[in-house]
Amino acid sequence: MKTYVFRVVIEPDEDVFTAYCPALKGCVTWGKTETEALKNIRDAVEAYIEDMIKAGDTIPEDVPGEIQVLSTPAVSVTV
Repeated sequence: MKTYVFRVVIEPDEDVFTAYCPALKGCVTWGKTETEALKNIRDAVEAYIEDMIKAGDTIPEDVPGEIQVLSTPAVSVTV
């Protein structure tokens, strides 16, 4: 198993929060709160990576090496 860490961006958008992962093109979601948006992007990243593995695609490494403390939100996925 390997753990991947991906930076995410959470931005206010009218009355919701949009969350996306720049390293994973098209991996976008939203939530009514920042906490909900973070949970949803974590779920979206996990599903995205699982699909990449099934397709035999190379998984990008957004934060290479060991898990680092980031100043921006991040999600980790172990596959």
